[in-house]
Amino acid sequence: MAASAGDCIFCKIVRREMPASVVREDDSTLAFLDIRPMNPGHVLVIPKTHAVYVEDLPPGGAGPVLEAAGEVSRALRSSGIRCEAVSFYLANGSEAGQEVRHSHLHLIPRWRGDGFGLRTAPGYGRIAGREELDGIAAKIRRAIGTQ
Repeated sequence: MAASAGDCIFCKIVRREMPASVVREDDSTLAFLDIRPMNPGHVLVIPKTHAVYVEDLPPGGAGPVLEAAGEVSRALRSSGIRCEAVSFYLANGSEAGQEVRHSHLHLIPRWRGDGFGLRTAPGYGRIAGREELDGIAAKIRRAIGTQ
């Protein structure tokens, strides 16, 4: 069962009912340090509006999250924290690794040899055939309503 805005930990942080080390805030987003960082400086950027999935955000609601993430990414690179690059990661559902049921974007400072990375499934690297790709694309277009 999805967390409601009343019991969502991120909503509690937005309402200042729970502490957080905030690095950026505006009317629609909040960015704060992850309490279980993958690397030092790991930041979460959240919409202030409660939405379990990114597609639950109101129209235009995802844009401010990405804008805030861009600003935080620039700051991470120039902050003096070890940061040669930044990985953006958004887990959209439990099976994708989403632990907190409130849409959020991870910004993870990266450097060569940091040990963090994605695992690939067996078969990764196989070049998909055009017929297979076109079939999948058609299913997605139909779900969007453009075909």
